[in-house]
Amino acid sequence: MTRHIRNFLFFGLMSLAIWQLFEGGYIHAKAWLAQHLIHATWQKKVSHNDVTPPWPGADMHPVARLTAKKGDVDLMVLSDTSARTLAFGPGHMAGTTVPGDYGNVVISGHRDTHFAFIEHLKDGEKLNLEISSGDQKTYEVVGSKVIHQREIEVALETGDDRITLITCYPFDSLIPGGPMRYAVIARALPHPYLKNLIWLADD
Repeated sequence: MTRHIRNFLFFGLMSLAIWQLFEGGYIHAKAWLAQHLIHATWQKKVSHNDVTPPWPGADMHPVARLTAKKGDVDLMVLSDTSARTLAFGPGHMAGTTVPGDYGNVVISGHRDTHFAFIEHLKDGEKLNLEISSGDQKTYEVVGSKVIHQREIEVALETGDDRITLITCYPFDSLIPGGPMRYAVIARALPHPYLKNLIWLADD
């Protein structure tokens, strides 16, 4: 191999590496900026019932606010799970329980941006889900598992009140997509008001 060809290959590989780094940084920057803009929209929606889109031409809107890790994770949940929407934040899966209602609320997100944190969720940790009325529910993580994308049972109704977070798996894969998924299941805790009612009824 001549030095000319070696130099050509070297600079070609360096250019590819730089482009990959730039692309990764761009994706993370876009994800962060989108969440910042959507948070501002959410505050208007909660306080003034303002449904203005987060930016001109936006074809989705926030439907809930998900917090975890004692507030270190603070994410706006968007209205669908299309590839375009998931670039800006986690999305509510159509056909599953609407955030705030009783049932299985299924939310999916990208493993390398917004949902990277779910890899580290442990049993007993709390998740909080707020809807636009200001009402909130607290959930407790009860388990996690790796499934194939064809295993849809985690998205079905189970008769209890829960939230299911889903992302691609494995977390450290360099190849986007793939058939495997990682799911975290958390069950709703009784509202403090209901706890008081139960306590009074037993008194």
